[in-house]
Amino acid sequence: MSVLRPLDKLPGLNTATVLLVGSEDALLQQLADSMLKEDCASELRVHLAKALPLPSNVNRPRIDLIVFVINLHSKYSLQHVEESLHHVDASFFLGRVCFLGTGAGQEHHCILHRNTVLKLAHTYRSPLFFCDLEVEDFRATMAQRLVRMLLICAGHVRGVSALNLLSLLRTSETPPPEEL
Repeated sequence: MSVLRPLDKLPGLNTATVLLVGSEDALLQQLADSMLKEDCASELRVHLAKALPLPSNVNRPRIDLIVFVINLHSKYSLQHVEESLHHVDASFFLGRVCFLGTGAGQEHHCILHRNTVLKLAHTYRSPLFFCDLEVEDFRATMAQRLVRMLLICAGHVRGVSALNLLSLLRTSETPPPEEL
């Protein structure tokens, strides 16, 4: 069982790499394409995975940000993410991991409740975003946000670190995990 560590590889010069983990291939690919369309000074690399662990025989770059995508219309999506979390080193959760819940706009079709995903994000002390990736405008906005986070996590934004970003993304309105 291989564990993914944030600093096990040297960073690439002016590159930022994100790993999108989720069971919905088409949605992940659309999000990846939207991220690659964003204009930035760094070279963006987007890797897709259905689940972790990643194959150990592949020579891959350092991963700066992991985005776990959970489709609220599929209980298997949540199961894949929960199983994948066991293959991530704890130091990744210091600002280099976020959760993305998709499909929340069509609540009558949701199998998973938002609070289930909220509890998972609180358990791992990581930010949670909700976005309907099926809608182009929402997907483009989320891609912008993720690219900005990625650049911060990769160290390409002066004066802001991944840990600083994590503290900025926490809101005082969100109840502590004990109250959920």
